[in-house]
Amino acid sequence: MIRLSLLAASLSLLATSVTHAAAPSAAGYSNPVTANYSADFPDPSMIKGRDGWWYAYSTGGPYAKDGHDGDSYKIARSRDLTHWEKVGSVFNADNRPTWADPTSGFWAPDIRYVGGKYVLYFTVHNTTTTPDNWDYAIGAATAPTPAGPWTDSGAPVVAPRPAADGGFQWTIDPAEFTDTDGTRYLYWGSYNGGIHAVRLTPDGLRTVGAVTDVARDRFEGPYVVKHDGYYYLFGSSANCCAGATTGYAVFAGRSRSPLGPFVDRYGNDLNASRTGGTPVVASNGNRWVGTGHSSIVTDLSGQQWFAYHAVDRTDPYVTNSNGWLLRPMLLDRLDWIDGWPTVNAGTGPSESSTAAPVTTSTAAAGDMRVEADVTRTGQGVSARGGRVRAVVEQGKLRLTSTPGLTRSVRLPLDVPGTISLQIRGNRATAEFSEDRLGDPLATLELPALPGHGAAAPVGDAGNFSVAPLYKPVTHAAPTPHIGRVDPQYSDEFTGGLDAGWTWRNVSPDATVANGALQWKTETNDLSDNNTSAKASLLLRDQPPGNFVVETKLKLDVGTDTVRNYQQAGLLVYLDDENWMRLDHVAGGTGRFVEFGKRMRFTPVGAPSVITFGGAMIGPPAETTWLRLAHDVVPLTGEHRYRAASSTDGKHWVWGAAWTLPAGTTPRIGLVSQGSSAQTEAQYGKATAGFDYFRVMRPPVLD
Repeated sequence: MIRLSLLAASLSLLATSVTHAAAPSAAGYSNPVTANYSADFPDPSMIKGRDGWWYAYSTGGPYAKDGHDGDSYKIARSRDLTHWEKVGSVFNADNRPTWADPTSGFWAPDIRYVGGKYVLYFTVHNTTTTPDNWDYAIGAATAPTPAGPWTDSGAPVVAPRPAADGGFQWTIDPAEFTDTDGTRYLYWGSYNGGIHAVRLTPDGLRTVGAVTDVARDRFEGPYVVKHDGYYYLFGSSANCCAGATTGYAVFAGRSRSPLGPFVDRYGNDLNASRTGGTPVVASNGNRWVGTGHSSIVTDLSGQQWFAYHAVDRTDPYVTNSNGWLLRPMLLDRLDWIDGWPTVNAGTGPSESSTAAPVTTSTAAAGDMRVEADVTRTGQGVSARGGRVRAVVEQGKLRLTSTPGLTRSVRLPLDVPGTISLQIRGNRATAEFSEDRLGDPLATLELPALPGHGAAAPVGDAGNFSVAPLYKPVTHAAPTPHIGRVDPQYSDEFTGGLDAGWTWRNVSPDATVANGALQWKTETNDLSDNNTSAKASLLLRDQPPGNFVVETKLKLDVGTDTVRNYQQAGLLVYLDDENWMRLDHVAGGTGRFVEFGKRMRFTPVGAPSVITFGGAMIGPPAETTWLRLAHDVVPLTGEHRYRAASSTDGKHWVWGAAWTLPAGTTPRIGLVSQGSSAQTEAQYGKATAGFDYFRVMRPPVLD
């Protein structure tokens, strides 16, 4: 039993590619799903076309691993969501937007079906509307088919927006959302300016009214869906493009309004200085890092899938390069557990999966999902031999179930769309949307008595499909739990530093008093090549096998002021070029918990390079608890560390994992650094108070 417990605990630290429940398809697939089509496919956006194909769009870049071939803005298509083929590019010399400077590329597409036409929102980083460079703006192009031809709307939808400190806000990464009352919204933004939202005209091509700030400048790549009465804002956070140390990850907040406020699972606002956000996907110790800029697509069974890009940490660059990053597209199951979205039940990005999306119509009995495209009144779908019907009639969505039961709701927009009918147990749910992208215009429910009979289109509705209904995942994968404190590797700081500690450069500002280690932030910093060798590090041996190390940290950096980059927390250290730290950080006016990693990486055929990247975890507080859970990756022997933070010591946010090479001997410890002369002149040093340093082993399951 002890052996089994230890094995289970090791697996519970991080399941790298486990599928806990499968959509009803036996065929598996491997990530990246764009592998045989394009080596690079960042910022993906997807839609199911009314021709039956699935289409994906991405920021421009190379197709080939050696970088020799590419497009400025890519379009691909697929029959099964896991094998893609080239369609071409959005823009060429004949249809390029006239307001886009010739030097500009096109970034971060968002595809929608609006009022009977396809609308592609896009980012231009250099426009002709101002005399300056990097005057970011958002445009829109329309087309009769998902493949084009595309016609620009003639002017920016969101024009360049001046930044308060000069230059321009990063008006990038658009995402459209249509609410149940027919109001259209556009979301956009990034690290210079934050995430914003504004209403759109009915055609989706112009803005109306005031702009609302919905998330802080810790996020970019917004995407919004509605689920069970809440509006969910997805946003990517941290650095997008740091090679093998890219810390990009996706977080979510939810609100009862499309304009916020958006809060995370524990009520922390995504617009606060101590920024909230519930993790959706982050690196887990397999080959994928930099998991971000996402969109969502629904297969024929009703299962949602998360499309996002990632970086292969073992081979992140174009051939013979040490900086030209490749970000292919990954696809993983999106689960909704206890009201929150998470990829693969919380286990993160997969290298392969045993269950693929359901993309072909299949005979179904019992629980099923039926859908079809509609263009006029009288069209829809039926199930159980016609006893359950969902149709559009005279501007309304009408659901009819057992004899005498009918419900209807007026549709806010008289446009083509898609009707879906789901039967689960004794409930029938009908939904009408324009484009199947998580923003339904109407939803109805009725009881559905047991019965048999075929499903069928009603009134010659097109693109008809039927499939067994997906089985939702209802339990998250277990997170690491702690065992008993091991006093050999721990210190309660009750009588000076214990004998297990070693200083690398003794800090004159560190003292043990009143049951805590008090340590002022110093200007020497491990991430600064000029001062890393001078940085004070408090280190000790890490124990063998699995363990969780925890500290309780008080850091007096307040909120909303610029105190770059005072920080303190846990450290895992090999040498000055290879380490990771989990810190409460003051960055700009924000405060966050960052799990940073620095490493020397040698690409194939190119000189080595030192990279640093950070992954965000949870929000900090005046007192913040930090944890790192260690295990050994079974296939590689690497040391794996997964980070967590808490604002009360009880409720933990588990996030990204980093690795260190197999066969190495890392040490663990504490740091207090990141001050600058400018910050200290204005605010002085910050004081980090560590109440304890505890190592718990071994971790066990509930």
